[in-house]
Amino acid sequence: KLRSSFKKRQMYEIISVWVRDPHIRGKDFWHAHIDYEICMHTNSMCFTKKTSCVRRRYSEFVWLRQKLQENTHLMELPALPPKNPFFSLNNSHQVNKRMKGLQHFLDAIVQKPLVLSDSCLHLFLQSQLSIAKMEACASGRTSYSVAQAIQSCGSGIQRFRSDEDLSDLGKDCGDSDCESTASSGLGLSCDTDLPREEQSAQASGTSEDEPR
Repeated sequence: KLRSSFKKRQMYEIISVWVRDPHIRGKDFWHAHIDYEICMHTNSMCFTKKTSCVRRRYSEFVWLRQKLQENTHLMELPALPPKNPFFSLNNSHQVNKRMKGLQHFLDAIVQKPLVLSDSCLHLFLQSQLSIAKMEACASGRTSYSVAQAIQSCGSGIQRFRSDEDLSDLGKDCGDSDCESTASSGLGLSCDTDLPREEQSAQASGTSEDEPR
């Protein structure tokens, strides 16, 4: 019975997402913002990678929800934490509250089967492309596919159909400040094991304009 129960549990689909490690980006008052590390571990066949880590900012979450709402039409999607015109980068309570709200949003999103087929969600979670490049790729207006974008950004060089395609994708990653998570001091790569416990927000910074 124990063996049978174990095999049954193995068949369950798991999609675990962590939002953590907020980092302040930008050096001046008007351009500073916070981005968050999004790590995912899954056995779902829906996803190209089984483990991944990328960094996203609040405005990209706003974009994702808008695109998913457009593509799912009448389906009610979970809400994002509200915009706050007085959001401060050096207020750890505000940063952690927003981070928990983003976590709740993604936890709810990945439980909706209809949404799991949306290319925008996959690019958001498993590539570091900018919003403009994610929209272009999801619409088939790039020389590389969604799967190629996911496999290439932050996970080493992959084979493309031509050197031009690889060059185009490298440029796209550069447009969105594509970087490894090792640069954030975590020492993680896109193919890491389960992520470590959520780290607290940095204590220093400036105010953040909305949305960022």
